[in-house]
Amino acid sequence: MRVYFKRQNRVHKVQTLSQLESMEDLVWIDLQNPTPSEIADVEANFEFKFQSRQQQTEIESSSRYFETDDEIIANSNFLQLGTSGHGFISNAVSFILQDEILFTYRDNDLTAFSDCVKKIKGSGRFFHSGKQIMATLLEVGVDNDADLLENLSRQVSELSKEVSFGGNPDEELILRISRVQEQTMEIRQNAVDKQRVLSAIIKSREFEGDDYERLRIVIKDINSLIDHANFTFQRLEYLQNTFMGLVNIEQNKIIKIFTVASVIFMPPTLIASIYGMNFEHISAFKWEYGFTFSILLMIISSLGTLYFFRKRKWL
Repeated sequence: MRVYFKRQNRVHKVQTLSQLESMEDLVWIDLQNPTPSEIADVEANFEFKFQSRQQQTEIESSSRYFETDDEIIANSNFLQLGTSGHGFISNAVSFILQDEILFTYRDNDLTAFSDCVKKIKGSGRFFHSGKQIMATLLEVGVDNDADLLENLSRQVSELSKEVSFGGNPDEELILRISRVQEQTMEIRQNAVDKQRVLSAIIKSREFEGDDYERLRIVIKDINSLIDHANFTFQRLEYLQNTFMGLVNIEQNKIIKIFTVASVIFMPPTLIASIYGMNFEHISAFKWEYGFTFSILLMIISSLGTLYFFRKRKWL
């Protein structure tokens, strides 16, 4: 549990509610993987119930956002890189805004929350209520998604160079393209989720004036992020099609080689078949140089076929 309160235009932090001198100065309670006793303590003091994890992750509009006379409840997902540096982990975060106090409930440590805390420490006078903190968390979350997408864009550029100048295509390359496609779809899905939540929040009467304008700008950023994600996905599809085209060209080359080899050896095979017939009277059958003549005839026929292919520029 992290409890943030304002004092003399600055935001300070304590670990428990009992350390607060007054509840009136409270602006934000952040619960990260809390214990049952911490959850019960918050629910008892502020007379509300946190949603279950299943309710927080449901995709229905009523589950992502709803508002009552006393509180606003919103659920959104935050992406961050996995521990291996590859792939994303989606983390569900529940927001509850009650009487200018923000409550957040999450399971993991998130970059967006760390960045938000840094902003609060740097300019605490701008965070005089939970609404400003909630808007900042969503804003920073969108910025982090944009950073993840920019990193993917750099990977796409590297993949494009490998497809164009990397020589023979291999299985690993197409698997990498597929992985980046999947990550791009995850970012787009996450951005659409935030777009739905923010579109609902911006309609609330609780967010007016500067708060409204700030959220409106965040929604514009999300729209730009979705457009960028769509462009990145289309670029990956183009690379995938290019890769498959190169694979087809390589396969055609191999088939062409086998076809030419088969055709080149057809005349010698025909000659050998003729001289291998079991007839008693065959021309040059008892000739002293018949074997040598047949071998030379086979070689000449093969070279003649090869010359014909070269002349027609089939090789």
